[in-house]
Amino acid sequence: MLVVDPDGRLPTQAFFTTDLNMAPARVVELFVQRWSLEVTFEEVRRHLGVETQRQWNDLAIARTTPMLMALFSLVCLMVYRWRERWDTLPRSAAWYLKSQATFSDCLALVRRTIWAEENDANSPPEGEMVLMSSKRLDRLLEQLAATA
Repeated sequence: MLVVDPDGRLPTQAFFTTDLNMAPARVVELFVQRWSLEVTFEEVRRHLGVETQRQWNDLAIARTTPMLMALFSLVCLMVYRWRERWDTLPRSAAWYLKSQATFSDCLALVRRTIWAEENDANSPPEGEMVLMSSKRLDRLLEQLAATA
């Protein structure tokens, strides 16, 4: 099947199928459905390390890939559950404005939320104390979460 943009803004694309009875609209629909799956794999690869050099052994791939995919799902579910914190998403820079959050934004939100919890309950009382304003601590946690 050949798809042509009547305005000429998009390049002409060909789509193929082995099912000769499939309707053209169904061919395009199936192609579009693949996009979310491909994006998921790319995000897991980029941010969680699937298919990295450390994972080129078949046993390592079989052992870690399902866990990393589960971690991806867990991060997405946590961000969905924390909908009230979405005002901090997406993270944009002056040179790159985003209208929607990416997985890296979601991962940063999860890190930031976990790190902001009371994690010092078991810290020894005799340690050196450093006083920091809550605003400065928030800014520090934001930067760490985004770059970790």
